[in-house]
Amino acid sequence: MTKLVTYDLSGEIARIGIDDGKRNVMNARMLAAIHQALDRAELEARAVLLAGREGIFSAGFDLQVFSRRDPEEIHTMMRLGAELALRLFAFPKPVVVACTGHAYPMGAFLMLASDYCVGIHRPYHIGLNEVAIGIAIPSFAIELARTTLAPHYFHRIATGELLDPNEALKAGYIDRLVAAADIDRAAVERAENLASVDLAAFQLTKSRVRSEAIATIRSAIDREITIEAYRQHPGIKG
Repeated sequence: MTKLVTYDLSGEIARIGIDDGKRNVMNARMLAAIHQALDRAELEARAVLLAGREGIFSAGFDLQVFSRRDPEEIHTMMRLGAELALRLFAFPKPVVVACTGHAYPMGAFLMLASDYCVGIHRPYHIGLNEVAIGIAIPSFAIELARTTLAPHYFHRIATGELLDPNEALKAGYIDRLVAAADIDRAAVERAENLASVDLAAFQLTKSRVRSEAIATIRSAIDREITIEAYRQHPGIKG
C-alpha cells in the first residue's frame, strides 16, 4: 500500500484512509491505491470505512493532469475515478464514508456512491463544481447524482452549487452530521452495525435497488471515457 492510502483491518471493518498531506487530489496514483485497498477489503472485511484527512475529504480530480493535456494521462485518471465510483456504488459489502471536510467532484462522487456518509459540523463545502470552473460533468457522475440526490437539489448541484454541511444533509450527500471529535466513533459504529447484517441478503437487495442505475453508469463510462475521446479532444475535462 502506498503512503497516500492506509489500510487497517480492525475486527470486521476495513478502514481505508486517504491522505496525501495536502488536498487529497484524486490522481492515478491515489485512485489505484484505493482500488488496491478495496481488493483487500473485498476478501477480508464485512464492511468498509473510507475516511479523508482532517479538514478535507478530497479536492477531486487532479487539475494539473488536465493542464498537461496528455490524452493518455487524462484518460487513465478519469477511467480509474469513474470505475472507482461505480465499484463503490455496486460494492458487495457495506461502504461508510467519513467526510472530514471539503469534498469536491471526485470526492463528492465517492460520497454519493457509498451506502452511508457521516459528516462533521464545521464550515466546509461539498459539491460538483465542474461547471463553475469550466469543466463538463461526466455522464457517469450525472447519473450517480441523479439516482442518489434529492430531486429538488439535483439541478442546483449539477450546475455547480456548493453546499455547506447542513444543506448537504438535506440534499443527500450526507446521512448524519456529528461533532468533529465524534466522527471516527460515529462512522465506526455505523460500519459495525452494517457489518452485522446478513451480507448475502444485503448484497442481493443492494443489487436489486441499484441495478438499473449501475447499468446506466456502466454504459456512460464505456461510451464516454475512452482514449479515443481524449486523443480527439486533448483539452477535454469531462
